[in-house]
Amino acid sequence: MKNVLPKTLFCALLTSLLFFTANVMSAESKVTTNVVVMQQYVNLNQSTIDDLVTLKGIGHKKAQAIIAYRQQIGAFKSVNELTNIKGIGEKILSDNKGRLKI
Repeated sequence: MKNVLPKTLFCALLTSLLFFTANVMSAESKVTTNVVVMQQYVNLNQSTIDDLVTLKGIGHKKAQAIIAYRQQIGAFKSVNELTNIKGIGEKILSDNKGRLKI
């Protein structure tokens, strides 16, 4: 009988630890999801280089080209106009279309 209490106590502590760990992991998942939602849209007419490089397939050179295009041609009238920039094709446009706005 002396060994029953420590085993029971051990099982109770282990169960509590597993429950606590599952709740912490669940809370971390919710926080990560909220961060993604807050960074969702990039406005082609107002974005900075730092904003633009968050887009898939857009590095610093392409981000600079987007800003240069904006300065030379004027404001984007459509997100599809992004393909007028050298090095940006339909693939990059389709990868990012859900995040782009005018």
